[in-house]
Amino acid sequence: MNPASIIATELGARSQQVDAAIALLDEGSTVPFIARYRKEATGGLDDIQLRELSTRLTYLRELEDRRGKIIDSVSEQGKLSDELKASFLGATSKTELEDLYLPYKPRRRTKAQIAREAGLQPLADKLLENHQADAVTEAAAYINTEAGIETAELALDGARQILMEEIAEIPDLGGQLREFFWNNASITSTVMKGKEEEGSKFKDYFEYHETISKVPSHRALALLRGQNESILKLGLELPDLNPEQRHPCVVKIAAHLQVPPSAEWLSETIRMCWRVKYHTRLETELKLRMRDNGEQAAIEVFAKNLRDLLLAAPAGSKATLGLDPGLRTGVKVAVTAATGKLLDTATIYPHAPQNKWDESINQLAKLAKKYDVKLVAIGNGTASRETDKLAGELIAKHPELSMQKIIVSEAGASVYSASETASREMPDIDVSLRGAASIARRLQDPLAELVKVDPKAIGVGQYQHDVNQADLARSLDAVVEDCVNAVGVDLNSASAELLTHVSGLSQTLAQNIISYRDEIGRYKTRTELKKVPRLGPKAFEQCAGFLRVMDGSNALDASGVHPEAYAVVKKIASDTNKDVRKLIGDSATLSKLDPTSYTDETFGLPTIIDILSELDKPGRDPRPEFKTATFREGVEKISDLQPDMVLEGVVSNVTHFGAFVDIGVHQDGLVHISMLADKYVKDPHDVVSTGDVVRVKVMEVDPKRKRIALSMKLQETSRDNAANTNSGSSGGASAHTRKPNHQSSGKERPSSANERSAKNKGRTGKQKYQNDNAGNMGSFGAALLDAQKKRK
Repeated sequence: MNPASIIATELGARSQQVDAAIALLDEGSTVPFIARYRKEATGGLDDIQLRELSTRLTYLRELEDRRGKIIDSVSEQGKLSDELKASFLGATSKTELEDLYLPYKPRRRTKAQIAREAGLQPLADKLLENHQADAVTEAAAYINTEAGIETAELALDGARQILMEEIAEIPDLGGQLREFFWNNASITSTVMKGKEEEGSKFKDYFEYHETISKVPSHRALALLRGQNESILKLGLELPDLNPEQRHPCVVKIAAHLQVPPSAEWLSETIRMCWRVKYHTRLETELKLRMRDNGEQAAIEVFAKNLRDLLLAAPAGSKATLGLDPGLRTGVKVAVTAATGKLLDTATIYPHAPQNKWDESINQLAKLAKKYDVKLVAIGNGTASRETDKLAGELIAKHPELSMQKIIVSEAGASVYSASETASREMPDIDVSLRGAASIARRLQDPLAELVKVDPKAIGVGQYQHDVNQADLARSLDAVVEDCVNAVGVDLNSASAELLTHVSGLSQTLAQNIISYRDEIGRYKTRTELKKVPRLGPKAFEQCAGFLRVMDGSNALDASGVHPEAYAVVKKIASDTNKDVRKLIGDSATLSKLDPTSYTDETFGLPTIIDILSELDKPGRDPRPEFKTATFREGVEKISDLQPDMVLEGVVSNVTHFGAFVDIGVHQDGLVHISMLADKYVKDPHDVVSTGDVVRVKVMEVDPKRKRIALSMKLQETSRDNAANTNSGSSGGASAHTRKPNHQSSGKERPSSANERSAKNKGRTGKQKYQNDNAGNMGSFGAALLDAQKKRK
C-alpha cells in the first residue's frame, strides 16, 4: 500500500506533490514552512491540505505497522495462506483489518474451544453443510462421557457454540451487519429511574430516539455525557420492527450462509449468534463510532473558533488601561504601554458596597493622563456593564484624553493570572492584578496574549472536556502554530510563549532566543539568530522567515522574505537601479517586473511572486481591521430583554447547531442554525465566525433557565426597532465586522478542502498555484499574473 497515492487521491492532488510534502515532513520541516517557502516542491499545497495530509499519513503508517504485526502473528500460528495474506494487505482501514484478524486473535479458552477439544468440530461442520439433517440423530453419534458429552443435547450445544463463534468471525459479514445497523438502527435514550430531577439538564433526552448515523455531534456527546453521569440509558434498536418477523440482521446472516428458514436448528443458532455475539458487540462499536464522529466534529468546531479568535483584529500599539471588573473586591486596574509592558496597577471601588464612584474616576483619570492612555479595555465578567458605565463617564468628563472604551472577553484571564508564565512576567504583581494586565494586552494584540493561555481555557469549544484530550491538544496546537506563523513575530518584543509556536522553535530555543536578546540588548539582524545557543542551521531555516526585525540593519529582515532568497531581491534591486530600502513599497516599479525573469532551479514562479508581493507590502498582517460592537444602553441584564428588540453583539462561540452572541447581559444568546440566514445553512461557520459583530433580534427570553433565543433574520424588523439598536448606545466589544449579507469585510474565508480538491484535479502544479493563490496575494499578486499573461 502506497500512502502517497491514497492521500493524493483523497486530496485531489498529484502523487509527486504528496511525495514531496511527505519527504519534507519526514526531514523535520513544519507545515507553516512548507506551505510558505516550499510551494514549488508541493505544487502549492496550502496549510489546511498539509495538515490533512499529515494527519492521514500518521493514520496510514499506524495501519501499516499494525498490518505487519498481524501478519507476523498469523504466520507464527502457521495459518497464513496466500489468500489470507492478500486480504490483510488489501485492508484499507483499521476496522477492516481487525475484522480479518478476529478469527486468529489469541484469546482465552472459550466454550467453542472446549467443544472442539471434545471432538465436536465435525458435528458442527456436518450440520452447517447439511441443512436438512436431523440434528438430534447426528448428535447421538458424538456422545462421549469421558469428554463430558453425555447426551445428544450437550453435543448439539457444543456444536452451536462452535458455529456461533465461527459465524461471528466472518469478516465481510461483520462489516455488512455493522453498516446496515449504522444506517438503519436508532439510538434510544431513556432516563434512569429516580434520576429525573438530578438529570433535568438532560430532559430533552428522557424519551428520545434518532437514527444513529444522523445524530449531530453535539447531541451525540450530550447523550454520552448523560450515560456517563448515570442519568440516561442508551440502547440501539431497529424502528418499526415486527416482533413476529425475523430480525433483519438474522435474515442477513442466514442469507450469507444460505440457510433456509426451514432449517430450524440452524435458524435458532443464527438467532442466538446475533443476540449473543453480534448485537452487543455492534452496539458497543457503533456507540464508539458515534463518539468518534462527535469528538472529531467538536474538535473541528473548537479549532475553527480558536483560529477566528487568535486572528481577531488587534487594536494596535497604544497605551491601554485594563479594567478587570468586580463588585465587593473592587475593579482591578492595569496600565500597559504600547509595547504591552506593564506600567502601573491599582484597585478601585466604584461599586457597592463602597460606592467610591467619583474617587475611582479621578484615580483612573490620573493614570490615563500620566501614561497617555488611548484605549480602555473592560473585561466582560461580573460587573462588566457597571464598569463600562464608569469608563463612559471617565471619557465624557475628560474628552481631552481622546480615549476609546471596548469590552473584551476575559475568558482564560484568571487561568493565566495564576500560571507560571504570569509569575515569570510579573513576579512582583498580585495575582488579582495580573488579569487586568492580560485584558489590556489581549485588546492590543489578541494573538500575542492568548498564546499564553491554554486554548482549552479560552472557552470557545463544544463539549471540550468530553473529547479525546490528546487529539484536542494536537489540533489546537496546530491552529496556534498556523496563526502565529501566518502573522509573523517581532523578534525583539515576542514572549517565550509566542516564540515557542514559531516554525522550528522549541520551548528551549525560544528561551535561549530571549536570553541572548537580553544579553545583546536587541537583535539587529536575523543572522544574529545563528549565535543563539543550540539554534542550528535547520532551526534557522525553519524559523527565520517568520521572525521580523523591525528597524534593523537589513530592511528585508522586517519582511516575510526568507533569508535564503535575499540574493533574488538584490538582483531585482540591481536590475531596477534601486537600493533595496527604496525598492520596498515601490508598487509602480515592482508591478512592471516579469516574475519569470527571476525563476531558476531553486526559486520557481510561486516563490518569486511571493517575494514581489512581500516587497510591495512587507510584513503585511493578515488580520482584519479593528472595529467594535456597540451594546445598547439600558440593556444590561437578562431581565432587561424584550421580544423583538434588535441589538448589536459579538459572536462568542460557533457550534454545529448555531452561534452564541454576547449582547451585553452577562448571558450569551443563541442564534439557532435555522435563524442564521434566510437560506438553508449547512454549517454555521459559513455564515459567522467567532468575533464577528452582528445585529440580532430577540425572539424569546427565559430568565429562569438563563436562555435567550435570537435571530439574525431581520427583514421583518421594523425600521423603528432597527433605529433603536444604535440609540443611546453603551460600551463596545472588540471584534471584526461583517457586512449585512454576512460576508466578512475583514478577512476572506478559505474554501473548504473538498472544494479545493475538486478544483485542483487535473491541474499542473503551476496552474493550481496561479488559480488558487493569486487571490491570497491580494491585488498586487493578481496584477503580476495578469501582466505575465499579457507579455505571453
